[in-house]
Amino acid sequence: MLVRDAMSTVVLTIGPAHTLRQAAALMAARRVGAAVVLDHDTSGLGILTERDILTSVGAGQNPDLETAGSHTTTDVVFAAPDWTLAEAAQAMAHGGFRHLIVLDGDGPVGVVSVRDIIRCWAPVRLREATLAVG
Repeated sequence: MLVRDAMSTVVLTIGPAHTLRQAAALMAARRVGAAVVLDHDTSGLGILTERDILTSVGAGQNPDLETAGSHTTTDVVFAAPDWTLAEAAQAMAHGGFRHLIVLDGDGPVGVVSVRDIIRCWAPVRLREATLAVG
């Protein structure tokens, strides 16, 4: 199975000036765990995850004053839609993160998460286990 089969095509894109509270509200409304941060000044893509927001709030920082740009991961590993889920899982395990921005051409076309991979793999593994027993 490929990344394109598992990825979420709901790509929340925000700017670096969004506050963490605004980012959290948008992520909650869209039911996603990560936002793509597009910085037009640097022409760069980054990612802000729910964990980044949690870490900031846990450190006592004010989510109404902290900006997405201050908490964005800019050293991003991108996935291609034609990667296998095993390749995506390996990249996540190696990098220690739970989301990959999926790029096709010049821009993001999706985000794949550990949850997406598990959702796709779990039924396959269950079928394999059932066939092995039966």
